[in-house]
Amino acid sequence: MSRQASFRIIVEAPPPGVAWVLQRRRDEAEPPVGNDGNSLTFEFELTVADAEAAPPRLTGAFAQGPPKKRFVYLCTGHRAGQPHSPWQRRAKIHLDSLTAELLAQASAEGGVLVTRIHGCAKDDGPACATVPLLVPWGLAD
Repeated sequence: MSRQASFRIIVEAPPPGVAWVLQRRRDEAEPPVGNDGNSLTFEFELTVADAEAAPPRLTGAFAQGPPKKRFVYLCTGHRAGQPHSPWQRRAKIHLDSLTAELLAQASAEGGVLVTRIHGCAKDDGPACATVPLLVPWGLAD
């Protein structure tokens, strides 16, 4: 039996003025999120299609990658519809550390699973490639 799970990614200290979007499917995107350089929040839902799999199998418009290595993309700059930006990057946020227990708890309580990432790369541009989580996935307060 499949069920929905809600997710939130908070991007801490992104470079100001750079547009960010959540990628949907292979080449679609949600509307850009305003960026004042403080933090950005992205919310989305995925379907827990197989909670017994290890890791649980997540599906939906925002799930990217193979079933055992799911992730979501946050796109920046040109990839986020900002044509004059010098940036054209994607940050990959992995979902494979999510456990069946945590997903079940979130679904049962109607909770939101949340994590945080740092928005700047070492070159002071927007974060890109595989981005480490600042905190493990957990239930929002």
